[in-house]
Amino acid sequence: MKVLRAKSAGFCWGVERAIDIARDYANKGHHPVYTDGPLIHNRQMMEKLSAEGIREVGDYQSKADLDVAPAAAGQNPVMVVRAHGISPERRTYLKNLGMEFKDATCPDVGIIAGKIRLYARKGYSTIIFGDKNHPEAIGLMGYTEGRGHCITSKEEIDALPPMDRVCMVSQSTMFMHEFAELSAYARTKFQEVLVFDTICQATKDRQTDVVSLAQQGAQAIVVIGGHHSANTVKLAALARLQNLPTYHIETAREISEEEMKKYSVVGVTAGASTPEFLISEVCAKLEAL
Repeated sequence: MKVLRAKSAGFCWGVERAIDIARDYANKGHHPVYTDGPLIHNRQMMEKLSAEGIREVGDYQSKADLDVAPAAAGQNPVMVVRAHGISPERRTYLKNLGMEFKDATCPDVGIIAGKIRLYARKGYSTIIFGDKNHPEAIGLMGYTEGRGHCITSKEEIDALPPMDRVCMVSQSTMFMHEFAELSAYARTKFQEVLVFDTICQATKDRQTDVVSLAQQGAQAIVVIGGHHSANTVKLAALARLQNLPTYHIETAREISEEEMKKYSVVGVTAGASTPEFLISEVCAKLEAL
């Protein structure tokens, strides 16, 4: 079987940076290294990090109070903020836990937060194109000074209150074509709308590469990543829009050899939280068919 691997498959630079930061603390003797929620949305990688002394506490949305015991003798704990970022209120809470604090928020997400804060202080309301239950969107809402709205559709824009001045941004991992459509629609609804394309380049590359796999002759597309990873689920949805059979799997064990033998050319991509070792295992198994 011929396997076409997307160039952008695997860790985005923001996720890789957060992992490197956490590992660096662990290697320098900080134990435990706490992360506020899962550092990445990949169970297999989290198991590896756990074995290295990196411990997930809290919940997916970074909302829950954390059960972190006072440092025992000889311990030097640190709290690491994951790539999704957090609200200013959450930052204050974490800094007051009595341990070292390290912000590993993806710089691309930090730029979005900065845009929101700048214009919120100028009196603008904020529209965020994103999933209101996703930790990135939850964190970004904290910078809106109480005038933020998270939307995913024209109907939700229609339901917004009257607003004179609007700053519109996107969660970093959303679909490019949807943001373009919704931001254009928002401009017809409000008097002044400043639109900032804040979908990160890694997401754009990943989405472009899925379309490219179809153009290169892939007869089916395999998307590797956590079944609950938002950006991986979106990749799988985009693959299906290419009218190709799409298989969203977490590991090579989920590949059905009988099913995949129907194809001679298969495209492979992976979410931003998918480690290289999982991608390599999948590609090797497919190439051996």
